[in-house]
Amino acid sequence: MSHALVLNASFEPLHIVTWQRALQLLFQGKVEVVEESDKEVRTVRLTIKIPAVLRLLRYVPLRKKKEMIRFSRVNIFLRDQNCCQYCGGRFHRNQLTLDHVNPIVQGGKKCWENIVTACKPCNQRKGGRTPAQAGLHLVRKPTKPSWLPAAVLQFGVTITPDRWKIYLGFSSKPET
Repeated sequence: MSHALVLNASFEPLHIVTWQRALQLLFQGKVEVVEESDKEVRTVRLTIKIPAVLRLLRYVPLRKKKEMIRFSRVNIFLRDQNCCQYCGGRFHRNQLTLDHVNPIVQGGKKCWENIVTACKPCNQRKGGRTPAQAGLHLVRKPTKPSWLPAAVLQFGVTITPDRWKIYLGFSSKPET
């Protein structure tokens, strides 16, 4: 099953729709196709490439409430793209833990800027110390995301398609 990322007229990510809804929006003249997927839908007379990224033709103002990003375990895994922030390895979620960069015993807080995804070996190696004390370095400084990563899960998309990454603010460095 394919999904399409819907962008505001200003290219901000808004939400994710099914391929059927994407085609419906296209035929209603509400969107333009920015990126197509490799998949097609065929009818007796037509063959249509399924849209991967759509942009609304009219701008939809966002309310402040929608800009609030829920601090949660799932959203931290999404922000860090299931990568250990110490060794850089990509893991399945059940092989990852959350780590306080500055441990609570040393005054660390439970916030976006202090919690990262870590594989179990790196988390054990770090223990209750700071990365510097444990001889570790962060791959990327943790920050509050500027988009709503939880939207990805609500629609059953477990792997972010490559065609979406540029619009979601993912880094463009190649994966190893």
